[in-house]
Amino acid sequence: MLSGRTIAVLIPALNEEQSLQNVLNDIPRDIVDEVVVIDNGSTDNTPSIARGAGATLLFESRRGYGFPCLKGIEYLKTVHPDIVVFVDANYSDHPDEIIKLVKPIVEEDYDLVCGSRTMGEVEKGALRIPVRFGNLLATVLMRVCYGFKYTDVGPFRAITFDKLLRLDMSDNLGWTVEMQVKAVRGNYKIKEVPVRYRSGTGKSKLTGNIKGIVIVGYRIIRAIVTNLFYMPR
Repeated sequence: MLSGRTIAVLIPALNEEQSLQNVLNDIPRDIVDEVVVIDNGSTDNTPSIARGAGATLLFESRRGYGFPCLKGIEYLKTVHPDIVVFVDANYSDHPDEIIKLVKPIVEEDYDLVCGSRTMGEVEKGALRIPVRFGNLLATVLMRVCYGFKYTDVGPFRAITFDKLLRLDMSDNLGWTVEMQVKAVRGNYKIKEVPVRYRSGTGKSKLTGNIKGIVIVGYRIIRAIVTNLFYMPR
C-alpha cells in the first residue's frame, strides 16, 4: 500500500511466455496489492507463468488490447482498488517505475498519470518508426482537437479507479488514445512523467508492417474523432 491507497496492476497478455516472468518479477509488491493478468488466447505457457507468480488470471477470447483491459476492469469492480496501473506484458515498460506513476496521484491528487517514453530514456531501436509516427499523429490531433498537449500515447499509465469507471471505456480500437481524450473532456487532472522504455522480448503484434501502420493510424483517428463530443457520466 502507498499511504493507505490500494493499487492493482492490469497486464493484458498474448503469447508472452518469454517476457511475462520478467514483468511480474519487477512489479514492486511492497506497494502493489494485486496483479491481474488477462490472457487473450495464448497458445504458449503465458497462463501458467501468471499462475506460478501468484497473479490473478483471467481469460478474454476476443482479440485486441481493449477487450482484455475491459475484462480486467470488470473483475476489479469486485475488489475496488483506489488506483489502477496498466502495464504491457512484453517487458518494454519498466514495472519498477510504477511508483513514478502513482505518487502524483497520491501526493498531488492527479486523476491520470501517463508514462511518457518520449520524455524519458529510450533504448536504441525501441521506438520504431511506426510507433513514432503513431505518437506524432495522435499527439498533434489531440492538441488540435482537444487543446491538450500530450507527448505520448504509451500504455504505461495509472488512473484512479473511480475516474476510470467514469470514462466508460468501450473502444477496442485506440484504447490509450480513447482514455486520454476522454480524460481531457472530463476535465481530469492529468500529468505525464518521463519513463524508460526498451525493445522488450515479445514480438510486435501490429506495427511490424505497412498494414499494421495503416491500422494504427485508423484506430488513432477513429478514437479522436468519435470522442469529440464525449461527456463523462
